[in-house]
Amino acid sequence: MNYISAIGLDVGKKRIGVAGCDGTGLIATGLTTILRTSFRQDVYQLKQLIHQRRATILVVGLPYSLNGEIGIQAQLIQQFAQRISIALQLPIDYMDERFTSMEAEQLLRDEKKSPSRDKGAIDRKAAAIILQQWLDERRARLN
Repeated sequence: MNYISAIGLDVGKKRIGVAGCDGTGLIATGLTTILRTSFRQDVYQLKQLIHQRRATILVVGLPYSLNGEIGIQAQLIQQFAQRISIALQLPIDYMDERFTSMEAEQLLRDEKKSPSRDKGAIDRKAAAIILQQWLDERRARLN
């Protein structure tokens, strides 16, 4: 099996949830939450993580509308992702992120943690869900 290092991003207006995967590409885990202050700062923090984890691709959650179209919010995220891709010199892959925040909140409740108190935990968990879906799809394509 080939080594893989991908970073998953759940991009929001205030925070970016960040997830990484193990080298086999089997398991995604929430890593951190970046509080957004400026594009430069976002790039700087992501650059540190990418360097530490030797990431070769970014997987960005895209909030399609319920009918599957790319709305205003998804377009804004695509613009941000394209700028990040250029700044970090990494390719980007998009994953449908509809319902990942709700799924993340439910997982936190299942772990007896309060999602209302820790929005960063929701963002990290959502990023992990996005990355896990990408890893699962990638594995299915390769098999």
